[in-house]
Amino acid sequence: MSFWWLVISALTIVPMLKLLPFFGINKYWAVACVIPVGVVGLLWYMAINLQELEKR
Repeated sequence: MSFWWLVISALTIVPMLKLLPFFGINKYWAVACVIPVGVVGLLWYMAINLQELEKR
């Protein structure tokens, strides 16, 4: 089970490393993707920032 957890975490962290700087977030926050709550939190924050960018 832990092997699959690492694979899924790595598959989530790599795209986040590239996306987070566009939203003004330090890329090292991608490590939060190791826990599911971290992924959801980052996605929520990115969605809120995207809405603010669209309003401009």
